[in-house]
Amino acid sequence: MARGNDWAGKVMVLINGGNPSAAIAQIKVAPTLKDLQALQTIMTISKMKGRYPRVDAAITDALALLAAPRLHRSP
Repeated sequence: MARGNDWAGKVMVLINGGNPSAAIAQIKVAPTLKDLQALQTIMTISKMKGRYPRVDAAITDALALLAAPRLHRSP
């Protein structure tokens, strides 16, 4: 079995380390919607939600972008 990617945990390390700008950069290039949802859940459970409003806004924006249906692009 393949190991799971702990992307959300790595982003939380950036946030807890006091580097929200790097966390926002990682959020903008999030691999999947599931990873972003995991990050949002971790932020809520650890009571970090609201402490960094820019990070919360970046998560919300990225969730909206990844959840929306893709526009058709011609090849």
